[in-house]
Amino acid sequence: MDLLRILLSVLIPPLGVFLQVGLGGQFWLNVLLTLLGYIPGLVHAIWIIARR
Repeated sequence: MDLLRILLSVLIPPLGVFLQVGLGGQFWLNVLLTLLGYIPGLVHAIWIIARR
């Protein structure tokens, strides 16, 4: 399941974070990072998925 979340995070980083933690603070942080740049959002999403 984590592999699927990581693959979805490569396409849409907030989606992978949403599937991992729901609509919490980490999701909104990832949305903000993704809007500021794709790479920061991607790195944050993979970090969130790998950490849990």
